[in-house]
Amino acid sequence: MKVRSKFLVGSAIILLTLVSLAYVGFTQSKTYYHTISELSGLSGSTLHQRMRVSGNVRNGSISQVPGGVDFVLTEQGQDLAVSYVGRDPLPDTFKDGAQALVEGKLRPDNRFLAEQVQAKCASKYEAAPAQTAGEPQPAQTSKTPAERSAGN
Repeated sequence: MKVRSKFLVGSAIILLTLVSLAYVGFTQSKTYYHTISELSGLSGSTLHQRMRVSGNVRNGSISQVPGGVDFVLTEQGQDLAVSYVGRDPLPDTFKDGAQALVEGKLRPDNRFLAEQVQAKCASKYEAAPAQTAGEPQPAQTSKTPAERSAGN
């Protein structure tokens, strides 16, 4: 074989390998978002795909088990049992009542096997419910800028 044809065959093999690796990586990294109520309607190949599901952690449902953590997500009156088996520690904001987003696969026994958990504290950035519209916020004062400068 000529040197040029050897080069073209080698280049084609390398290019084909890179394209196939990119395709496999793309298909394996796809995750679909579903709500807890949608999970009961899934069938066929969609049940075996990676997916994300969100909900609120039910109070008192978090339990440490060998190899992971079990808890229950709830959304609109529907529950989903979740087993977290990831390597990363759970976030500090993961606690009873927190909003959580889990990523993993649904097992045949309808338990969600989560490899990743993200949590946020819903009350951290919301206004306190006891305050009324007329009350000043803690960082606010009832003085106008002119009154503040006159008081100094």
